[in-house]
Amino acid sequence: MLANTTPLWLFDLDNTLHNASYAIFPAIHENMNRYLARVLGVDGVDADAATVDATRTKYWQLYGATLLGMIKHHQVRPEDFLREAHRFDDLHGMIRGERGLINLLKRLPGRKILLTNAPLDYSQQIMRHFGLQRHVAKHISIESMFVHGQLRPKPSPQLLRKICSRERISPQHCILVEDTLANLKSAKKVGMRTVWVTGYLPKAKQSSALIREKGRPIMSRRVGGVDVQVKSVRRLVNHVHRLR
Repeated sequence: MLANTTPLWLFDLDNTLHNASYAIFPAIHENMNRYLARVLGVDGVDADAATVDATRTKYWQLYGATLLGMIKHHQVRPEDFLREAHRFDDLHGMIRGERGLINLLKRLPGRKILLTNAPLDYSQQIMRHFGLQRHVAKHISIESMFVHGQLRPKPSPQLLRKICSRERISPQHCILVEDTLANLKSAKKVGMRTVWVTGYLPKAKQSSALIREKGRPIMSRRVGGVDVQVKSVRRLVNHVHRLR
C-alpha cells in the first residue's frame, strides 16, 4: 500500500544539474563512436565515421540509450561500454555548472533522488564536484536500472513504476526534472509531474519543441509531456505551486 505523500523529486544529471553539452557530451560521443567502430570492425576507416555516428544516434533514438542498442545488436558487456564511453583525461576540467544548487535542493520541499542513465563512478564525481551528494536521499545510476532482470534505463515506464513502488509513493507525488523530452513524456504517461530544463540544450534539440501552424514554425507554450519549462533548475522554487 502506498503511504508516502511527501513530494519526491527525481533529478536527472547531465544537462540538468550541470552543462554536459560544453565538453563532456562531445567527449562521450567521440568515445562511443570509437568503441562502436571497434565493435563494427571499421576502426580507423574515415569513410565509415558518418555511419558509426548515425548508428550511435539511431540506437539512442530507438531504445532511449545507446547502450541498449549495443547490447541488443552487438552483445557487448554493459560495463565495458560504460567504462569506455566515460573515459576522460581531465573530467573536472570539463565540468561547467551554476552556483546555488545546494541552496536549491535545500529549499525544495520533499525528498530528492538522483536518477541518471550515466554510470555510478562518473555521476558520483560530478555530484562531489558540486557538493550535492549529501543533499540527495538516493543515487540511482544506470547500473541499478534493472527490472525483472532486464536493464531498463530511462525512459522505461517499468523503471519509473518500480521506483514509485520501492519508495512507497504514488506517481502523482513524483516530479521528474529532465532535459530529455522522451523521458519526460514517459514519466507523464506513468502519472508523474514533469519539468523540462532547457538552458543547456543545443538549439537543435530545443527546436524539437517547435510546432507548425499554417506552415510557420512557432514555439509551443505547452510542450507535450511537460508541466513546467525552465532554463535553469535554480528557477524551480518559483514553480513549486504549479507542480502540486
